[in-house]
Amino acid sequence: MTAPSAQTYWDALRGVADPEIPVVNIVEMGMVRGVDIGEHGVQVRFTPTFSGCPALHVIRQGITTALTAAGADAVTVENVFSPPWTTDDITPEARAKLETYGIAPPAPNDESSLFMTLEPDAVRCPRCGSFDTRITASFGSALCKRMYVCQACKEPFEGMKSV
Repeated sequence: MTAPSAQTYWDALRGVADPEIPVVNIVEMGMVRGVDIGEHGVQVRFTPTFSGCPALHVIRQGITTALTAAGADAVTVENVFSPPWTTDDITPEARAKLETYGIAPPAPNDESSLFMTLEPDAVRCPRCGSFDTRITASFGSALCKRMYVCQACKEPFEGMKSV
């Protein structure tokens, strides 16, 4: 019997949804930094989007379950905090899924700035496309999101914060 390939494990990880935004998976969110196959099983290098994320145990269990189902005898999940995760790690496919789901994707980070700004960039409404939006709450259903309302279509929506 042939051992599963690294690609098999990457494909399995694409089946692990972000528990707070289930329309996207942990690979397209940029949380998986690497997959290594060794004599002691499969090791996944994982960077959480937020070090205090309450869903970390759910994600770690999802990784172990997915890789075991794909044929791994043993799975080790290593938390990697450097370099830190940023919203620039989100793939274009995930950004499109977020928008379709009704969440405004985060703006790209300005690499010339070393500091996070207190004034957020203009956010486009994922429903009608207008930039005539305003923040209604600094936190949405998760710490990584804000609540907005569109002045054009009057619809409320969540937007991801850029980090």
